[in-house]
Amino acid sequence: MITCIDHIVILVQDLSTATDDYTALGFTVTPGGVHADGATHNALVAFADGSYLELLAFRREAPEHIWWRHTADGEGVIDFALLPDAIDEDVAAACSRGLDIAGPFSGGRERPDGVRIAWKTARPATPDLPFLCGDVTPRDLRVPTGAAQQHANGVTGIARVLVVTRNLAESAARYHALLGVEGMTVAEGVSFSLGASTIVLTVLNDRRREGPWALELYGGAPGDLDLARTHGAPIHIGVLSPQ
Repeated sequence: MITCIDHIVILVQDLSTATDDYTALGFTVTPGGVHADGATHNALVAFADGSYLELLAFRREAPEHIWWRHTADGEGVIDFALLPDAIDEDVAAACSRGLDIAGPFSGGRERPDGVRIAWKTARPATPDLPFLCGDVTPRDLRVPTGAAQQHANGVTGIARVLVVTRNLAESAARYHALLGVEGMTVAEGVSFSLGASTIVLTVLNDRRREGPWALELYGGAPGDLDLARTHGAPIHIGVLSPQ
């Protein structure tokens, strides 16, 4: 069963600069390490609800990498992942509902302290859908806990992810196949609830590509964060935390 939003991927040009900027915005940022292919490295903003933001930068040119194409568009939100209970079973279930999804594939990275962590991912064929990320090693090795989840700005988790799609009905059908639940009609389009978070599908004609675009976060003083500091990721803080 797919239980919740796992993390949001935010592409940045320089990881050190992005770390400083997110720290200045009141987030606690934890160094993540280098991915197994050596092409990317990351830093994490972990939340009390178990989700996190992944600040990701390329260490070298990598045309073969699935996210390299986004470098042409600049910084910002480029992808997001959901957390499955059992990724092999969840992939099989999505396939049985007619979804085109590849995987699971093995992945991993080495943390700055030398600890190696491993996971499996599975990826649908269309960019409006998130990928799945299931842990092989214990999740608390991949996702920081404790003090790393406490933020000076008061943020506690991810409330909503806004996803842009060209065809709302077709995208909603694909989400139904992935999650096994029906969406709900809302003002912006169609929404799907996952735990305390919501994925909202919408149509924005001025967007150059489909996929995740903006975030709303639980907790803290209401307001939109400075796009220069968030490195192109539209982030709104101030949604009341779930009880």
